[in-house]
Amino acid sequence: MGICTPSGYRVFMQRVPDLDGPLVSDLTEREVLAMITSRLRPAVTCTVGPGDDAAVLTPSGDLVVTSDLMVEGPDFRLSWSSGFELGWKAAATNLSDVAAMGARPSGLTVALATPVDLPVRYLDEIARGLDAACATLAPGCGVVGGDLSRSRVLTLAVTALGDLEGRPPVLRSGARPGDVVAVAGDLGWASAGLRLLFERSADARGVAHSAGLAALWSESPELIAAQLAPTPPIPLGVEAAIAGATAMMDVSDSLALDASRLAEASGVTLHLRGHCLGDYPDDALYGGEDHALLATFPGDAVAHGFRVIGRVIDPREGAPVVVDGVPVSLRGWDPFSVSEVTKTGSAAPSRVLPSR
Repeated sequence: MGICTPSGYRVFMQRVPDLDGPLVSDLTEREVLAMITSRLRPAVTCTVGPGDDAAVLTPSGDLVVTSDLMVEGPDFRLSWSSGFELGWKAAATNLSDVAAMGARPSGLTVALATPVDLPVRYLDEIARGLDAACATLAPGCGVVGGDLSRSRVLTLAVTALGDLEGRPPVLRSGARPGDVVAVAGDLGWASAGLRLLFERSADARGVAHSAGLAALWSESPELIAAQLAPTPPIPLGVEAAIAGATAMMDVSDSLALDASRLAEASGVTLHLRGHCLGDYPDDALYGGEDHALLATFPGDAVAHGFRVIGRVIDPREGAPVVVDGVPVSLRGWDPFSVSEVTKTGSAAPSRVLPSR
């Protein structure tokens, strides 16, 4: 079905209820690789793609590199995510980190470690999701290589590359008192979606199941899409850099945590306006996985697509982030706070409203 997400992109969710067919253990590595690479279109700047020992890219400026790990259990649940959605999310979360540096995404490498009893169809859908996310969110970017291995739990390790195209990187450390604080993307939607999933598609222990999932997609498609297949505003990273953003970062662990990191790196305090945090203010502050872009701009020179949510002020001791003058608690996603990962891809939440 087509979902028009809060960020304005149209995502074609390809749920695959039928995973009959061969398992990973029924094929050779060569056969699995051939299947995956057949789903991927080439990156524009890639002159040597999958098939050699390494890819070759020809950026026009300095190269930005970032990596992210997604592990079944703390990072995703197979009961909730189709392969397409998982591939999409793996690409989107890494593309967002590249955008946060002011770079244009140019390529991804993806390493997959998979259980031998995983249906090959699921891997095929992961490849389709990776390709679709690149084509939709960052046209010209593509998967340029990777690796395959075995694991007890499904794991995706993604490295994203970006081209600064001659511009300097936008760091976390450049915010100055008097700058405005602005954000592109929706805050709190992913966390609100995750809360619905735990309430309606998990048991009392937090173990995920698929019962009720179809109803959630029908009733709250924007929130569920924001959690399972986010659409970060990737092109706006370049626009922010061109507009003169003084600092920028991806909001992935929570606005409270990530804003504090930017504030501490810059030696300032961020004063946010509570009424600017949207329909889910608690989720916006303390939830995770929004993958919005948080940036500061000098004066009122705010890039197109960003909305002002506060100002940079002189540092206040012990208060890197305040909302309407009140210091906020620095809470959010911490991968080491998840208590137990089960084989089914569920993690017992470490708090009532887990942020991831």
